[in-house]
Amino acid sequence: MTWKRAPKAVLRHTAGGLRYTAGGLNSALRHTVGLQVNRAPGHRSWRIPPPRQGRLLVEPVFVLSAARSGSTLLRAILDSHSQLYGPPELPLKHLGVRAETKWIQASMEELRLTQEDLDKMLWDHVLADVLDRSGKPRIVVKTPANVLAWKEIANCWPDARYIFLLRHPGAAVASLRSSWNPDWHHQRESGTLDEAIRKTLRYMNKVEEARRALDGLTVRYEDLTASPEAEVQRICDFLDLPFEPTMLDYGKFPHGRFAPGLGDASVKIRSGRIQPGTPPPSATDTPAAFKDICVAWGYPGPEPEREPAAAPDLGQSVVKPRPAADAATPIADETADEAAR
Repeated sequence: MTWKRAPKAVLRHTAGGLRYTAGGLNSALRHTVGLQVNRAPGHRSWRIPPPRQGRLLVEPVFVLSAARSGSTLLRAILDSHSQLYGPPELPLKHLGVRAETKWIQASMEELRLTQEDLDKMLWDHVLADVLDRSGKPRIVVKTPANVLAWKEIANCWPDARYIFLLRHPGAAVASLRSSWNPDWHHQRESGTLDEAIRKTLRYMNKVEEARRALDGLTVRYEDLTASPEAEVQRICDFLDLPFEPTMLDYGKFPHGRFAPGLGDASVKIRSGRIQPGTPPPSATDTPAAFKDICVAWGYPGPEPEREPAAAPDLGQSVVKPRPAADAATPIADETADEAAR
């Protein structure tokens, strides 16, 4: 049916006896019968419909975590399942389409495509392509930096599943510092303890933000390494997949290279065996900046700061020292942040 040929009586009846504009009628139709009236392609006022936002990937699985939380280990374990493919790290915010000239921007406007539409089409196509080449039916995507884009990911794949991987903040910071490699970090970063604390807290706050907003499964690195069979069975149940005991011997399966830039490349991960995790630091060694996130995640927090001893009354006011800068201050813009390795 076209606007030119549609009888007025039909339009009045469809719109509840009221005269509607094209937009008003289509709004009424979409809310009642889920359809809309479009101009015929040959009509002089016809315009291409907006994109359908269809996706090639079906129920992709995303592991959302901070850096040095065991995501490479979890990726290797899940990649060992016959129905799951875990590609190496792919920071999606670093993958985009260039549309900078006025000519391509005019074309995009006419085609009713935005920069975000194009970026998400690219993300979907790249991940669908590598999944197809893997020969497996389902993909597990893990990259710590992707947690900075969790809203875009959720919008791109409404049917996605999420695994929230947690680790004691103090242990994650210690691991981040010990694995520091300037070749794989932004040139403005220097690998100091304060910097590692700020970055870890920033990522963990994003994990908690996503955990509160999205349905998913929470997994602790400590539980994964202490009771791997029970935890992996729980993950398989969440993904509606049968547990395969061979997953625990991930070293028997090919996973591509464990190399810098692709995730954890330590001797421990290359051993091919799930090994006990490093014990978390004591309360006295846990940075005070992690107090709130430790509470939110159920980890023992840092020791409360002791009140300074009262100064003797010498008839003069005591000037308190100025507090240090907030450890949660971001160190770089999210869109320019390097993937945390």
